[in-house]
Amino acid sequence: MKSLLKLEELAELLLATFVFIHLPFAWWVLPATFLLPDLSMLGYLAGPRVGAASYNLAHHKATALAVGAAGWALGQPGLLLAGTVLLFHSAFDRLLGYGLKYATGFGDTHLGRVGKATATSPAVA
Repeated sequence: MKSLLKLEELAELLLATFVFIHLPFAWWVLPATFLLPDLSMLGYLAGPRVGAASYNLAHHKATALAVGAAGWALGQPGLLLAGTVLLFHSAFDRLLGYGLKYATGFGDTHLGRVGKATATSPAVA
């Protein structure tokens, strides 16, 4: 099942790449904007609940699709680019095993625990 989920994420990453190729931006814009969604981690400065909410908003694929669809519907390439970057970034994160966050801590994700295992939280295989 894990391989099937990774294949799905790879397909979404390739879809985002395909969409990007058809946008009116230079090739370097995608790698240059790739890490921008991770700025949402700054929410953790306000605590784990706010951090998880801000991180999840920026990394949820529904957000990516909504922003991209708004850009397409409004004829705004910048919004379409933002949605494409969000989808690309989120799919890449999921390929690496980084999921949406729980308010209990940055390492607690919907895909399992990320980071070092502790005595109370075993590592996910």
